[in-house]
Amino acid sequence: MKTLVVYYSRSGTTKKIADEICDKMNCDIEEIIDNKNRKGLFGWLIAAFDARSKKLTVIENIKNDPSKYDLVIMGTPIWAGLMAPALRTYINQNKNQFKKVAFFCTHGGSGELKTFKDIEDSTGIKPISKLGISAKDLQTGYEDKLKEFILEINKI
Repeated sequence: MKTLVVYYSRSGTTKKIADEICDKMNCDIEEIIDNKNRKGLFGWLIAAFDARSKKLTVIENIKNDPSKYDLVIMGTPIWAGLMAPALRTYINQNKNQFKKVAFFCTHGGSGELKTFKDIEDSTGIKPISKLGISAKDLQTGYEDKLKEFILEINKI
């Protein structure tokens, strides 16, 4: 199954998980680049406001056409209980291109269910697998969660 991992990462945490998924599944990867400055405390506050408002943003052109993939695995940090605006924009621009999807998110402590529902509602497709990685998981280990996520994907 031809698979693409596409993700947005502000701090590098979501990128870390995306890279690990890609390494374990031997698939293509694409980072969504948000042209809006979201660095520092002020950028973080704007990011949360934009996520809560479900705003779109301007992202750089993507390199990989999602319609060429059997599965697109989408990753995002959780901001104000929702996906990052960069992923929302990516989905908005490519909504009719996805065949199958899986989702992963990184977060400080909560919001997985709401974020996964937000992504599912935006894509209009039920995911074949979901993975939530908390800040605590990053400290205590998340390998079993990652393995289960990949096993669910490989069942299809």
